[in-house]
Amino acid sequence: MKKMMMIALALSVSVTVVSCKKGLDKIENAVKQAGEDQSQAIIDFNNNFLESYKSSSRHIDNIIKYAEAAVKKSKGETVYSMPVVINSMDYSLSKIKGVPSGFDSEQKIIEADLNTYKAKRESIEKKYEELKSYITSEDYKDDQGAKALALQKDIDAEAKAFFTVGENIVTKIKPATEAAEEIILKDHPMRDYIVSSKSVMNDLDAVMDILDKQYTQGFNEAEAQKKYNELEKAVDINTKKEFDVKAQQYAYKKSQFENFNKNASDFLDKYRKLIRDSKSSNRIPDSNIQEISSSYDSVLNSYNSFVQ
Repeated sequence: MKKMMMIALALSVSVTVVSCKKGLDKIENAVKQAGEDQSQAIIDFNNNFLESYKSSSRHIDNIIKYAEAAVKKSKGETVYSMPVVINSMDYSLSKIKGVPSGFDSEQKIIEADLNTYKAKRESIEKKYEELKSYITSEDYKDDQGAKALALQKDIDAEAKAFFTVGENIVTKIKPATEAAEEIILKDHPMRDYIVSSKSVMNDLDAVMDILDKQYTQGFNEAEAQKKYNELEKAVDINTKKEFDVKAQQYAYKKSQFENFNKNASDFLDKYRKLIRDSKSSNRIPDSNIQEISSSYDSVLNSYNSFVQ
């Protein structure tokens, strides 16, 4: 049986799990009864779905921007360049062959939501291709942009449904995933380091969630600084841990653990810069959000390398 698996939370989405303690106990007991194999299946499903949701969300965001520009162009407004939408093959989604039975009573609900998730993603892709053909052929000159506007409304509605069902799935799989992680990590030699590093990632995801909101709604220094302080504390705790795992097969993980902490510290450097650059105008500059996003990806990649 596999003892060491990826348990990364790969998506910076704010998710609140609303559940009573009794409900959580039931899920935890069901996962424990399902055993280690099903626990691993739950973790694999979680990681593949989160990676799919992350990459598909970016892709759909770009389609939404393209649709907005298409409407402007079709109305005769000046659009210097259409937003680039790169063809996206969702490899993580293709790895999901089914919903593990370890999710117990939630299995059928997650299956239904997953089918909706796939259908909405496919629908948005088809509508984008239709819109792209319409713009490329300049058919908007025949109907004064009526079709562009209709397709934009369809894309927006489908995207809203996609994000809603995506967050529903994340919420539903979280309790079972956390219970499964406890089982997989119970006797793991690196348990302390993995749990502590995951805490850093949780704080990092919370930071990205706040910055994403502030990027569109306006910079809030007090809120951004509060999240900075929380992340700095988590990084400091993790960095001060001396990697001391006796099992020789994990010796190479020491450098990966240190690299993760280094990248997390680099993220803090860029975060301080972002706060400084955003204060005067009360908005986050494009260059800063791009820089912080790139730094986040570096931290996430090093985290995944460490825990898998």
